Amino acid sequence: MRMSLSPVGRVSTGMAGYAIEIDEQYRPALAELRGFGHINVLWWCHHLDESVYRNETVTVKPYRHGPEQVGIFATRSPLRPNPIALTTTRLLDVDLPAGVLTVAYLDADDGTPVLDIKPYLPGTDRVRDVTTPLWCSDWPQWLEDSASFDWASVFGNAQ
Repeated sequence: MRMSLSPVGRVSTGMAGYAIEIDEQYRPALAELRGFGHINVLWWCHHLDESVYRNETVTVKPYRHGPEQVGIFATRSPLRPNPIALTTTRLLDVDLPAGVLTVAYLDADDGTPVLDIKPYLPGTDRVRDVTTPLWCSDWPQWLEDSASFDWASVFGNAQ
């Protein structure tokens, strides 16, 4: 099976905040995106795109209150067979002519390749009866609460 991925744009971070700069050939794809309040951004963890990281399948105690080992598919770690990341973020503005999406936040570095953008749709992206393991049950239940949550207290193997 042959697969090929090409970025549609890049992340831009700076004093003005977070933005996604869409390559000119993909700017027509932004039509009618303005009416959505949130988007799902799929991006490539390009700093970790090395074979040593792509072989990770299990990580040792990534969360302070978690199990001793966790499978990569049970984490949001960028160390994975395919370093694809997903961020749901608030869409603040769409500049169609410039091809710039201003967003509230992206957990990606400046210059990170963006693979795709999809509108956040409650009917397909929101789940009513979500379950999580006990070791992460005290994490935020809503995207909006994640910004003020002490994520540093979650990671690492200190007890």
